[in-house]
Amino acid sequence: MKTFNMNSTTFEKWFTAQKDPQIDQWPLMSSPIPVLSILGIYLLFVFKIGPKFMNKREPYNLRQFIILYNGFQVLNSALMCFYIRGIRVDYVYYLITNGCHPNKTPKFLLDIHTGAWWYLMAKITEFIDTICFILRKKFTQVTKLHVYHHAMTFFVTWSYLKYLPGEQAMVIAFNNNFVHIFMYGYYFLSALGPKYQKYLWWKRYVTVLQLIQFTLNIVYYIALFLLDCDAPKFLSLVFTIHCGIFIV
Repeated sequence: MKTFNMNSTTFEKWFTAQKDPQIDQWPLMSSPIPVLSILGIYLLFVFKIGPKFMNKREPYNLRQFIILYNGFQVLNSALMCFYIRGIRVDYVYYLITNGCHPNKTPKFLLDIHTGAWWYLMAKITEFIDTICFILRKKFTQVTKLHVYHHAMTFFVTWSYLKYLPGEQAMVIAFNNNFVHIFMYGYYFLSALGPKYQKYLWWKRYVTVLQLIQFTLNIVYYIALFLLDCDAPKFLSLVFTIHCGIFIV
């Protein structure tokens, strides 16, 4: 087992050998300005523009839109799970069979990066969660955790794809989308009205499922460290900290 030495040479290797120049040609990936602009507009709306706009207004009735939106998110999350399984990104398999050193063909890496880009686009659509809360004057639901989750997941996903794409991120993407099927499924049924409340007995287990997700992610990334897997270790470190914050 090799030790993890975080020196300047190691950093240089991560940020040059792992970076894919082709990604720079994709929408939002050429520079940080577009993504920081989107993030800035989101935060400005959440903390300033939105609450001020709704200050003297009645809550908007967005029921039909919310039903369609949550239905879309369930379908999108399911499709992402099928996509990730389709390209056989399974580091758990690699951990067991061949010391977690997969065969990184150009097509394999392109499929991973493509999936990560679509995952990034999904993070943009999830900003609608917060916008709907504010337009419905559900300000108590706009918690620090909620805003941190949406903002940081979006920025971390972009940074990962731009500077340090690694296939182990697809595991966290799969877990996240799997949980989102149930989370947005709950929101979808809840928006349908009171007659569907009897089908929502599993509400409490959504949070439990989220905590299990973050715990499994941390255990998985620690395993990548301990087994010296052929994956960007700095990326695993960032994801471990990210999931730890969510648990806390």
